[in-house]
Amino acid sequence: MAPKRGDLISYRPDIKLLDATIRDGGLVNDFRFSDEFVKELYRTNIKSGVEYMEFGYKASKELFDVNAFGKWKFCDEADIRVIVGENDSPLKISVMADVGRCDYKKDILPKSESVIDMIRIATYTHQMPAALEMIKHCHDLGYETTVNIMAISASPEDDIEMALKLVCESPVDAIYLVDSYGSLYPEQVRELTQRYCDAAEAVGKKVGVHMHNNQQLAFANTIEGIAHGASLADATMSGMGRGAGNCFMEQMLSFLRNPNYKLDPTLKFIEKYIAEEREKGSVWGYDVPYMLTGALNRHPRAAIAFIKEHKTDYNGLYQDLLYEIS
Repeated sequence: MAPKRGDLISYRPDIKLLDATIRDGGLVNDFRFSDEFVKELYRTNIKSGVEYMEFGYKASKELFDVNAFGKWKFCDEADIRVIVGENDSPLKISVMADVGRCDYKKDILPKSESVIDMIRIATYTHQMPAALEMIKHCHDLGYETTVNIMAISASPEDDIEMALKLVCESPVDAIYLVDSYGSLYPEQVRELTQRYCDAAEAVGKKVGVHMHNNQQLAFANTIEGIAHGASLADATMSGMGRGAGNCFMEQMLSFLRNPNYKLDPTLKFIEKYIAEEREKGSVWGYDVPYMLTGALNRHPRAAIAFIKEHKTDYNGLYQDLLYEIS
């Protein structure tokens, strides 16, 4: 059994929270958040003591129609500065860049010209050579970097080992364990976190966790990850995120014993702004179809389509998924 790192009942100063509401939540509403929503979220994260806030993606305007998405799909420097100015606060600004879906050499400015602090490179194991090139490029520009290795529950053991070896040889600052399908159980998270930490800590790197809530385990898996060595944890306001959503930020703030964290600003934000998002028609959170894709370790796209079509034939979906596997 993987040993625990420290005691979560006390204060572990190495643990940092990243708010991914705009980025992962943007997958729910095509990134069409109002400036008021984003500005209030920014202020709320500062008041709550959250260390990082992710504004969205650095997606390619050649690959994605700018009229089909809100501006946080692209995170232009000017748009971020409208919200944060020079960001005269302790909160660090993050964006995500997907391998193969961004023009990073053109769209990511040198750190000296940007208010962004951290670039998170999202990749699958088979894209690792391209991810390594992006990591080095962003590191050389002066940014903190993470690599978020996606869909790890569907990756062969050999691929995981090779990916860890390669990223540990890179200048990346942190390696994220990502449960894209919401399929992992706490025991698996414990073992994977230990494997990531053993590799990363040997070369002075950190480990982060990003969990989805398909089986209502996002919070449990996040806690399991940080209990066994991860020091970066993603969460979103009321779990807002693709499909079943993510670990709840309010749960993390109420659970961790960090004296710098304040729960009440986050609760006030949720009362007004998350409630308004739901009233506008944004839908996320646990539902039976997401449980089925999570339990069967499948991408949630089938469940997302099922729910959008207001279907209720859960057993039919289950049989379709079993047929797909077979």
